[in-house]
Amino acid sequence: MMDIDADKYWFDEKEAQRAVEFFENYLIHVKGELAGSPFKLAGWQREHIIQPMFGWKHKDTGLRKYRTIYCAVPKKNGKSLLAAGIALFLQHADHEPGAEVYSAAADRDQASIVFDVAKQMVLTNPSLNARTKCYRVSKVMVVEDEGTVYKALSSDAHTKHGYNPHGIIFDELHTQPNRDLWDTLTTGVVARRQPVVFAITTAGYDRNSICYEIHDYACKVRDGIIEDETFLPVIYAAPDDADWTDEQVWRDANPNFEVSVKRDYFVQKVKEAQSSPAKENVFKRLHLNVWTEQSERWLEMPAWNKCGEQKFTAESLHGQECIGGLDLGATADLTALCLLFESKDPPAYKALWWFWCPADNARKRERRDRAPYETWARQKHITLTPGNETDYNQVRSDVNEIAEKYVVKELAVDRLFQGAQLAQQLGDDGFEVVPFGQGFMSMAAPTQEFERVVNRGEFLHGNNPVMKWMASNVAVKMDSAGNLKPDKEKSGEKIDGVVASIMAVGRWMVTERKKPSVYETRGIQHI
Repeated sequence: MMDIDADKYWFDEKEAQRAVEFFENYLIHVKGELAGSPFKLAGWQREHIIQPMFGWKHKDTGLRKYRTIYCAVPKKNGKSLLAAGIALFLQHADHEPGAEVYSAAADRDQASIVFDVAKQMVLTNPSLNARTKCYRVSKVMVVEDEGTVYKALSSDAHTKHGYNPHGIIFDELHTQPNRDLWDTLTTGVVARRQPVVFAITTAGYDRNSICYEIHDYACKVRDGIIEDETFLPVIYAAPDDADWTDEQVWRDANPNFEVSVKRDYFVQKVKEAQSSPAKENVFKRLHLNVWTEQSERWLEMPAWNKCGEQKFTAESLHGQECIGGLDLGATADLTALCLLFESKDPPAYKALWWFWCPADNARKRERRDRAPYETWARQKHITLTPGNETDYNQVRSDVNEIAEKYVVKELAVDRLFQGAQLAQQLGDDGFEVVPFGQGFMSMAAPTQEFERVVNRGEFLHGNNPVMKWMASNVAVKMDSAGNLKPDKEKSGEKIDGVVASIMAVGRWMVTERKKPSVYETRGIQHI
């Protein structure tokens, strides 16, 4: 437990115990092997959440100390059951006139999970059932005599203004597509005396999300880096560098291990994960609460980061030969250019990138893609073109200007894309434009080569921040023969720079195959 200032706060044993007894006397388990038995809080739930949450109070006002509780625990450790109990206590037993309690999540179905557990608890307790009206379709429970309401919400943030929450249960915060719903609801608690925001989640993989922002804040509060006396962090997770196959690591990260989380299940999941990097990531994220780089990993980020250790500048490559890959996004999307240079000492590629994005969409894209487009634009990593569609004339002009500094031998462009006109224009400008397909036939070999050179530390990228974000996003699809290629749909976030890089790698591979043999260079007749 974090140090608490005894001059400012006191622990109300009676109120803390009243909350514990509400769980044990009014609520039952509604699922699993414990269904029908009283909800006796596990030690970690009682001592690290319920008692501190309801027991610590301000000496001067008598109001509760903690307003926000961030509970990050691996899957199947009873988060939803605990959250349902807290919601019911806030509605029925917290002595808040006209209490409004809401379950929120990325969508209404997810928000309904905690609500439905709470409703089952109410229906199985004669005392709670007698005083509560439950509306199944609208997902609302009302105590009319006291004017309290508990409701599951949809995710449409723009409809949630005007609420006056006393309690907010945020389920699986890592699935929130942006910060809108969080901001709308949490700013609505200002009129309440002692509101509670209880956020429960397992780890995610998007480090540009509202969940990771709150998670990072919680870690800093826990570690004493940030002082926030209203915030209670409760985090169970394996260290990032822990041996994820070690049973002790499983136990340490799962407070309900061998209660609701069974050892045999872990043994089976680890066996599956050892044969698949994607499944390894899922296991770490869901069962050890480790934040991973993406949902289905392809590139190892330590390997990517190692490729950034050797420093170089764009100016140092002026006048050198290179091959370009141009990934033309939709008119309202990102466009990416990669120039790839061969380095002989040591053998490696050196890469430079340019990105274009419609200026009018940059802020909207920050929210949708959860990446700092406008910051990157100020840092000259992205060029914002006027309007709400990518200005291909600007792209054409910039590519020609870039080519004045480097010797661009070829420019690979998606042969089926709607930017065919730009490809034609660049050809008219004197570029050797090479159509490049996006199917397995064209992409498989360069995708494999790209992965190989990244893992060997031979893809030098200069720590471009846009590319680091894209490299952390990229997922791949596999055909029946085991060939891989980037999958934009599965990746979720933008990977245009990776695709442009792979196209350039593909053309370098063709160039290598076309080099004259030793017989030709030495004038030897090849029989």
